Amino acid sequence: MTLIPDWAPNLHPLLVHFPIAWIIAAVVVDIVGLTLPRATWAGPTAAALYPAGALSAVATYLSGRQAAAAVLVPGTAQPVVLEHWNWALATTIYFVAIAIVRLAVALRRHGLPFWARGGVVAAGLVGLLLLFNTAERGARLVNQHGVGVSPRTSR
Repeated sequence: MTLIPDWAPNLHPLLVHFPIAWIIAAVVVDIVGLTLPRATWAGPTAAALYPAGALSAVATYLSGRQAAAAVLVPGTAQPVVLEHWNWALATTIYFVAIAIVRLAVALRRHGLPFWARGGVVAAGLVGLLLLFNTAERGARLVNQHGVGVSPRTSR
């Protein structure tokens, strides 16, 4: 018995949206914490969301590497697969680093000054650019090259 549904060619499409959602939520919550000083919940929430996003990014990256070896990848898609791998690896490493920093900040007894919190938010926004580029290449693999998609059957 497998936990992967019949429609999914592998685990990757089931995991891919978790890091996207958690990382975007982490950056948004950090922005809220920066702009609304009374939102004391924002710091601890972001400190939890970044590691969740980073860990899910690691799992998604590893499942994607496995998926690329298990599905038919047309020759024209090979360069996009390589770009997607490289962007995904960079994005994963970047968010693991941000998660470590964010946890270290959360463990400090005294809060960070505004400029340092702004730096954390800026780092998150830069990470969103990495995430966007990774997702765009993954979407191109599926939608433009049909990687991991079952062929249509005519009636």
